[in-house]
Amino acid sequence: MSDLFTSAGLEQEAPRPLADKIRPRSLEEVVGQDHLIGPKGPLGRMLAAGRLTSLIFWGPPGTGKTTMARLLAQKTDLYFEQISAVFSGVADLRKCFEAAAGRRKSGKGTLLFVDEIHRFNRSQQDGFLPYVEDGTIILVGATTENPSFELNAALLSRLQVLTLNRLNEDALEELLTRAEKLEDKKLPVTDEARAMLYSMADGDGRYLLNLTDILLSLDFEETLDSAGLLTILQKRAPVYDKDREGHYNLISALHKSLRGSDTDAALYWMARMLAGGEDPMYILRRLVRFAAEDIGLADPNALVQTLAAKEAYEFLGSPEGDLNLAQAVIYLGTAPKSNAAYMAHKSAIRRAKETGSLSPPMHILNAPTKMMKDLGYGKGYNYDHDTAHGFSGQDYFPDDLDREEFYQPKERGFERDIKKRLDYWSRLRSELKS
Repeated sequence: MSDLFTSAGLEQEAPRPLADKIRPRSLEEVVGQDHLIGPKGPLGRMLAAGRLTSLIFWGPPGTGKTTMARLLAQKTDLYFEQISAVFSGVADLRKCFEAAAGRRKSGKGTLLFVDEIHRFNRSQQDGFLPYVEDGTIILVGATTENPSFELNAALLSRLQVLTLNRLNEDALEELLTRAEKLEDKKLPVTDEARAMLYSMADGDGRYLLNLTDILLSLDFEETLDSAGLLTILQKRAPVYDKDREGHYNLISALHKSLRGSDTDAALYWMARMLAGGEDPMYILRRLVRFAAEDIGLADPNALVQTLAAKEAYEFLGSPEGDLNLAQAVIYLGTAPKSNAAYMAHKSAIRRAKETGSLSPPMHILNAPTKMMKDLGYGKGYNYDHDTAHGFSGQDYFPDDLDREEFYQPKERGFERDIKKRLDYWSRLRSELKS
């Protein structure tokens, strides 16, 4: 052990971060990932079979990706080598592969752990392929980004993706209890402040231990409540990348909550996006889309309300204008829902692509010249306002296309009235033709 500290330029008893001091020494000590390391989990099964394949660990920060990779190497008697895609290039990879090939000749396998593997470009990722395929290395990559978006299909097809969970409150409590036991000191915080610590960590075990390290290193005259805790520690900004998967996950959650008429959940997801620094205009654009796609003519005022919220936000800005977003979300969440207009649009577009060359019937074509009149343009057209019902019942589809009902309103909201109108015209059309 002393050699390790010496090689790192440290004295053996030099201060170490708390997160490093309580790092698990076996897979069984890893918290929050039982779905992977348990007997029925993929890693548990691999280890029981004595066969480890190349992997991708996908999960939030501070969930144990590096620790699990190191322990896997230890468990399978593989040489552990770690690099980061942030600091490494092609030359570094080549050295790793050459060293692994040399160890292989002497009968020692290598587990190459690549942190932030998604940071490697496409050609660099391709460089792993031959060494993974021939078994020179067992590759374990770690990423916080969706591998299906960030990794080459060729590389991804040779790896098994394992998803790590953000640490829940039970897992965070286990880490905190271990830290207190190791330091032989209880955190001087109330139960409420302890719960706030978990909230501040936001599922990140390493972040929690860093906060705990600070608190345990200080002396306090009295127990800290939530307010006192915030005077000592900086509240963490939410983990939210506006141009990556978290962005799309939260807007999807907002949209589907609205569609499901769960107004409170929709308000929560909107607040999460705003707290993460999302552009309010992006949210408003999605709300305008929702008003047309999922409410439509069940409540025509939904679009009006949402556009009014957008105009009000542009006038007020943040934070005053945020209330207008909330009002729009509440209106949309509580409005009757219908996708009939959306489905009608899709059906009409699909049919138009299939029959794009069909001409309109002659009776609805204008005839601005004598020649066109002689050819039959406009012949037989009935002016609807001159009829007894204000409705001629003529057919306006192409002659070679049967009439279709693209728009089928729901029995909800204003569309009930629209449906009555359409049913009336349909009956009248049949009567006038008979």
